[in-house]
Amino acid sequence: MIGLISATAAGAAARDRLATVWPDRTRVYDGPVGDAVRRAFAECEQLVCFLATGATVRLLAPLLTGKSADPGVVCVDEAGRHAIALLGGHAGGANELARAVAEALPGCAPVVTTATDAAGVPGLDTLGLPVEGDVAAVSRAVLDGEPVTLMADATWPLPALPPNVGPEAGRSWTIAITDRLVPLDGATAVLRPPSLVVGVGASRGVAADEVLGLVRETLAAAGLSGRSVTALATVTAKAGEPGLNEAAERLGVTLRTYPAEELAAVPVPNPSGAPLAAVGTPSVAEAAALLGAGPGGGLVAEKRKSAMATCAVARRRPRGRLAVVGLGPGARDLLTPRAADELRRASVVVGLDQYLDRVRDLLRPGARVLASGLGAEEERARTAVAEARAGHAVALVGSGDAGVYAMASPALADASDDIDVVGVPGVTAALAAAAVLGAPLGHDHVAISLSDLHTPWEVIERRVRAAASADLVVTFYNPRSRGRDWQLPKALELLAGHRSPDTPVGVVRNASRPDESWALTTLAALDPATVDMMTVVLVGNSATRAVAGRMVTPRGYRWQS
Repeated sequence: MIGLISATAAGAAARDRLATVWPDRTRVYDGPVGDAVRRAFAECEQLVCFLATGATVRLLAPLLTGKSADPGVVCVDEAGRHAIALLGGHAGGANELARAVAEALPGCAPVVTTATDAAGVPGLDTLGLPVEGDVAAVSRAVLDGEPVTLMADATWPLPALPPNVGPEAGRSWTIAITDRLVPLDGATAVLRPPSLVVGVGASRGVAADEVLGLVRETLAAAGLSGRSVTALATVTAKAGEPGLNEAAERLGVTLRTYPAEELAAVPVPNPSGAPLAAVGTPSVAEAAALLGAGPGGGLVAEKRKSAMATCAVARRRPRGRLAVVGLGPGARDLLTPRAADELRRASVVVGLDQYLDRVRDLLRPGARVLASGLGAEEERARTAVAEARAGHAVALVGSGDAGVYAMASPALADASDDIDVVGVPGVTAALAAAAVLGAPLGHDHVAISLSDLHTPWEVIERRVRAAASADLVVTFYNPRSRGRDWQLPKALELLAGHRSPDTPVGVVRNASRPDESWALTTLAALDPATVDMMTVVLVGNSATRAVAGRMVTPRGYRWQS
């Protein structure tokens, strides 16, 4: 919950606007300001104070306990021009909250002073992994450009780290990404990846304390960190065992369960007759740990026993992450915030060279950029999938929406279930062109590419004929190039067999870009020679009209007839 506090009428007006925008996320604290701040500080995860920064600092100072426990605090000035991340920028989420408040309040800009954010470098405490050691000192070394050694047991899909962070040994500072227990000194920060699954077997009535004690003992004996444990796993017959559920809850992880027949099929080093007789599988702890770790996982701690429990640990193979990102039609303000976030999250970015040139300023320092030219779509798709399979966080970019005549299809056709895939929608060229023309897509419509490089013309022609006879508005992608100049005239001829010569046709070139141009003409008057590969052609249906110089396809509302 986000607590909202104000002291003046102007502050209350801005406070109420924010409460209206976020009705389920916010709570207004009225009354004397000091009391309101104290109550909100104790009850909320975050605060937005519509107060002067000096006053806010004085009110907060007696309440502070530590960065890991204090809520994030954003301060908004009286005029509502600035949302200042005042306290808990990373741990409390105040930096992101400041950006969100600025988006919600008209004319407001976020003010974020955290050094890593200002430099475009991911903070070690913002990567979503538990972190130990001298995080502040190592972060300063990263920001100052000092050589920092990166030690990792495996490649995890994390954002790019700057070029001064690398695997070369002998450097003064170290970032370790490991589930192993390592010595912590003043020059080391350790990130704990979610790599371990703990399998547990238990007798009925086992206490949570016994389970937790055995888990800690097993991890310590294997030299492993409990902060890398991502789940407990057991047999389905024990799903309701209170001690196991309490143990998982106290560890802050899920309890996964597997049927006995699935566990029985897993080869293990220490099968036993006792669980076979009790629950139908010769192994619970080791088999459940291996199933929980998934393909490529392996045991790192064999079965250990206590009076009423057994425990084993498996390490899972990291899953890479592939984000297929649509960049929109060209204008930066049509690039979605989600797309920008995914670009900043990536350590490897793959795409057409001219598209990547549009977004290089959004990439993290140290991101690896793999650019290629026109005609290399298959190579780009395979490269992106291969980098994700190697464990990286990959962004594969395409113009418009990556799923529309772009890179999502070839990439996902090559990807299997060994990587995580995220689709990021974008504004398509058709939508951008339609917005320029008016409302040509107000009723049923279809998009057809006239390029026969990958689709036989016979198939394209059949689709154009079907669209013509169905009276659909048609958007033509890839309408004409220097070596392919007859397809558009042929397609227009097919449409003319079903539509009147004065059917409105919109022609938009470089929609949303600085050199955008457009024209509204008719089916009979359109000159195909004015069209190229940067153009989108929209042909109306029998109801489409030109209204005040705009192209409008009626929705067919009864109240308009």
